[in-house]
Amino acid sequence: MHRAWFVAAVTFVTIIGAAAFRSLPGLLIDPLHQEFGWSRGTIGAAVSINLALYGLTAPFAAALMDRFGIRRVVAGALTVIAAGSGLTVWMTAAWQLWLCWGLLVGLGSGSMALAFAATVTNRWFTERRGLVSGILTAASASGQLIFLPVLSWLTEHHGWRPAAVTVALAALAVVPFVWILLRDHPADVGQKPYGATEFVPKPPPVTGAARRTLKVLSTSVRTGTFWLLAGTFAICGASTNGLIQTHFVPAEHDHGMPVTTAASLLAVIGVFDVAGTIASGWFTDRFEPRRLLAVYYALRGISLVFLPMLLGPAVHPPMLFFIVFYGLDWVATVPPTLALCRENYGEDSAIVFGWVLASHQVGAALVAYLGGLARDVFGSYDLVWYASGTLCAAAALMALVIRRTPTAALPAVS
Repeated sequence: MHRAWFVAAVTFVTIIGAAAFRSLPGLLIDPLHQEFGWSRGTIGAAVSINLALYGLTAPFAAALMDRFGIRRVVAGALTVIAAGSGLTVWMTAAWQLWLCWGLLVGLGSGSMALAFAATVTNRWFTERRGLVSGILTAASASGQLIFLPVLSWLTEHHGWRPAAVTVALAALAVVPFVWILLRDHPADVGQKPYGATEFVPKPPPVTGAARRTLKVLSTSVRTGTFWLLAGTFAICGASTNGLIQTHFVPAEHDHGMPVTTAASLLAVIGVFDVAGTIASGWFTDRFEPRRLLAVYYALRGISLVFLPMLLGPAVHPPMLFFIVFYGLDWVATVPPTLALCRENYGEDSAIVFGWVLASHQVGAALVAYLGGLARDVFGSYDLVWYASGTLCAAAALMALVIRRTPTAALPAVS
């Protein structure tokens, strides 16, 4: 077996270990509201800071990996996640939630974002990139599947603090695994990238990571493709991380469903997310990415419009159908979006994808806050579901007009 597959496996396990933090925000809303009396909008603001920094940090993290190596950046990010999650157990004011869960966990998780998967894929593979990006994207869903039932049980039976400590310990446990087993480049072990016909020497460290990241942004924003990719991915984040991941559990709880049951449904989404994302990577290697994106967003929008009619105190077949359907479509958008970035922006594609991911998280952050605010004002989430479904329809149309520009037309930013 080529060493690239071993590196991909290490990356997969690393992302799983770091995924615990993504399972917790939706479980914190009701316990923090009951213990401290904070409004859902206040708690949603902390989640919004977390999600926004998750995205805004990603492009800089991709450049930092070119400067200091993957291992150092990822190990440091996991440590910051552990510190932020662990410190929340002593908080007594809302600003401390914003600082620990918003700022620290947001910065750490941003460095563990999908730009990490994009960097590994670009360095170690020249063939099967769509499949590998799909597998690594699915790792986050696998982590959600593993941690969400455990964290929901801990939160319901022992309070939210043991759940926060579990997230911190999970992040710390992965650090030695990353440091010992992960490698930065195929040249470090004397191999060619998977599928390459020639040996690729390891490039020298790229200095000025922040400057390079901003230069790539200033170049890419001059193209219409960037704005279309960023716009569609912002809607993707709004309709997944910001909406379902943050508000599905409290919305079901509003309709009388136990928190543990609702969290289990969210975990089932993670099961089918794995299958859907890997399948999407396979499709991306064989079909036009733009058409795949249009289909994914259109189907997602239709499912969200029907969701308010499915919420209730018990699990019934139509809700199970929604869970399976939404799970298959959850982050299936990532492999074709990454492929379009690679086609249009070449060597800078990981950093460009980091900026596109930033828009994903900004969209998620807005809906995480606005969803909680809408619940406080209107007493239900119905308006949020319908608005998100409409946005997904717009994203489907935007995907169809993305142009596929040859990589050579856009030189790399040095």
